[in-house]
Amino acid sequence: MPISETLPGGDATALAAAIAAGRLTCRDAMEAALAAALADPHGALCRIDAARGLASADALDQERLEAPEAFAARPFAGVPTVAKDLGGPFAGFPVRAGSALFAGETNETADSDLAQRFHSAGLAVFGMTTSPEFGLSLSSEPAIGPLARNPLDPALTPGGSSGGAAAAVAAGIVSIAHATDAGGSIRIPAACCGLIGLKPTRGAIPAGPGFGNHLGGIAGELAVCRSVRDTATIFAHLRGNGRGPFADPLPAPPSPAKLRIGLLLDTGHRYPTTPERLAAVEAAGRALEADGHVLAPVGWSEVEAMVRMSSRSFGDIVSVNLAELITRLGIDPSPAEPLTQAFIARGRSLAATALWDSLNGAVMVASHLWQLFDRFDALLMPMLASAPLAVGSLPTDHGDTELQLERMAAFAPLAPLANISGFPAMTLPFGADVDSLPLPVQIMAPMGADALLLQLAARLEADGRWQHRFAVAGLA
Repeated sequence: MPISETLPGGDATALAAAIAAGRLTCRDAMEAALAAALADPHGALCRIDAARGLASADALDQERLEAPEAFAARPFAGVPTVAKDLGGPFAGFPVRAGSALFAGETNETADSDLAQRFHSAGLAVFGMTTSPEFGLSLSSEPAIGPLARNPLDPALTPGGSSGGAAAAVAAGIVSIAHATDAGGSIRIPAACCGLIGLKPTRGAIPAGPGFGNHLGGIAGELAVCRSVRDTATIFAHLRGNGRGPFADPLPAPPSPAKLRIGLLLDTGHRYPTTPERLAAVEAAGRALEADGHVLAPVGWSEVEAMVRMSSRSFGDIVSVNLAELITRLGIDPSPAEPLTQAFIARGRSLAATALWDSLNGAVMVASHLWQLFDRFDALLMPMLASAPLAVGSLPTDHGDTELQLERMAAFAPLAPLANISGFPAMTLPFGADVDSLPLPVQIMAPMGADALLLQLAARLEADGRWQHRFAVAGLA
């Protein structure tokens, strides 16, 4: 993959290489991450378990001495990481979903299939990252705290719902962090913080055995990363044999040397994208065109109906899922935030016929995207309509669910397309604006073509238009 082995600021691959070379131990790396986490002013972590993190690091140091071949087989052996407070779960780190409804929960859980694969990659978990209550926002400001801020500008949000994860990686507390994406929740925080975010093809990553974050197939899990090579490595290690309701996606056929790339540079009058962000998308397209690929325009009229249906389907699915969860667990929702209570009420009142219509609409979104991919091998488009929003721009102290969905759509109108359709999508920064904030672009590809996304992202990353501001703890 065409990326410098001396990535400025470092990444998980560089940290793993330093550990493998003996420049620091797993405990050294963990102690550096813990020190950075304890000093963090950005609210990235909602829980730190130093004892558990150090025990994991010590166990990996012991394996390195006693079973060096097993240690060497782990791509991120000894690299500290953190889990999101939504998804997973990871044993010893109960998921509270940013909610007072679960704030008193102390029962330990077993590892999910995904968590087991994180451990098998050599990643050592020591904490949980901040997320909004039940992931119902594109900022990460749960009422129970902490409030997550963007390390690039603390007045701004790091995004949501994996905002704490993105803040932790951008600040260099960790080099890679678990994240989930049901409506853009990996890609939007990555875009806010100048990181790499891949929402994989539906079914590629395991979601069992409990499927608590499944959401009818719209949710996916992976990580936020500092480099494309880290994303490629973690995806390769986690993917396959999901043992869930969807078959493992078949790899897409090999891509032609000369790709047909659809370029979307208009998000309509309702969700306008700032000129500098559209310019970054166009610049990325021209960079790929210079390599011999063929660009062709995609009009807003070709995707507008899909965008609106995706937002509606997302709102209906998360509402019904949340209402069912609260009913099944017999929980009194009154301690929850007002917006959460409103989504629960929305889910309880939604007619089955209306939900079915929404689900059929999601099927048609996938069908219409396939028609676009009859013409194109990949689509290049904006990730965010604007710079990261100011902290407090997406309040949850109200009960207007339609207002919340509209505000989220205005910030990242194209994000839910990949979730509702199941197609893979990826974001990466391609330059910086006048405030030194990232200019993210998004690439989508057909089902199973995750490798093509990684290939194109690596090509764009190699232009070196974005530099991380903070070094990885342990590599400074």
